[in-house]
Amino acid sequence: MPTATLPALVQALASCVAPNGARTRIVGIDGHGGAGKTTLASALADELGAQVVHTDDFASWSNPVNWWPQLRETVLAPLVAGHAAAYEPTQWGEAKPAPILIRAGGLVLLEGVTATRREFRPYLAYAIWVETPRELCLQRGLARDGDDAGDQWQSWLAEEVRYVERQQPHLRADAIVDGTKPLYG
Repeated sequence: MPTATLPALVQALASCVAPNGARTRIVGIDGHGGAGKTTLASALADELGAQVVHTDDFASWSNPVNWWPQLRETVLAPLVAGHAAAYEPTQWGEAKPAPILIRAGGLVLLEGVTATRREFRPYLAYAIWVETPRELCLQRGLARDGDDAGDQWQSWLAEEVRYVERQQPHLRADAIVDGTKPLYG
């Protein structure tokens, strides 16, 4: 599958259809930590007026991938049923984050590690995989979180590798984005 550019994704997402007659079209943007998923989600949200849900709002250093039942029940199921979704995000820093409300209807981008996991597929209108070498992902992660987070990043990436090996999200993606190139390339 050739890699998709931002203009091609904007066109595809503008016309994607929600499964089972749902009003809210949910798009999963998956890839390793540091792959460029948040950057892509931000650009797509700006272009399409979409709301964004970050899987990091549910994950933690101690639980990088197994938080998914909570996201499915508090966000995906309500949105697909036509109801707003509300949740309290994980506290990563010192400041406690404010609760988040996502309106039903329109386009919602679910961005983050495991965003296109098998358990989420029934809710997704479209799935994107951001392909980026692990070494670059680690470099980006440490640049963001500091060298002191090296052990946490190594552990996190090991969990992600197990997820990718088990579920192979890149093989079920509707589009692949090259996380090493500019979005408009």
